[in-house]
Amino acid sequence: MVRTINDFIERWKEESDNTLKVINNLTDESLSKSVPGTRTLGRLANHLVETLSEFPHKLGLPIEEEFITHKSVAELTLAYQIASDRLLQAIADTWQDDAILKEEKNMYGEPWKIGVALYYLIAHQTHHRGQMTTIMRSAGLGVPGIYGPSVEEWKAMNMAPLE
Repeated sequence: MVRTINDFIERWKEESDNTLKVINNLTDESLSKSVPGTRTLGRLANHLVETLSEFPHKLGLPIEEEFITHKSVAELTLAYQIASDRLLQAIADTWQDDAILKEEKNMYGEPWKIGVALYYLIAHQTHHRGQMTTIMRSAGLGVPGIYGPSVEEWKAMNMAPLE
């Protein structure tokens, strides 16, 4: 759970940078790639951007929901960065006291504490990022290291990846 606004902001900055690493390893051609039973890379990347307006809007932040399909990696990167920055700015401008995190909001028909919802926003993004890296590998794309070096990064360091 997110216990302070600053906790969320610090984690979000790290996690949004990690998401940008993944998006930036995509190619425009790869956006149509998927594995059976999954969304395409483009749909998943767009979903991450959309969530950055949907979640905050439901939490009462002054962000309007936007559902725009971005058709290139450049568009996705810019849209994600803008949405992430807008989220952080809205939080800074709107929530001045950590007590807000204990307030409940209706999220998808259930009462969620704001601190829990912010944690879920991070976890949701991490979940879809994992899906994306799986599809990326099957599409022959390199995968960036997120919480440690990827196989490609180990090789670039002339080191054998850990088994």
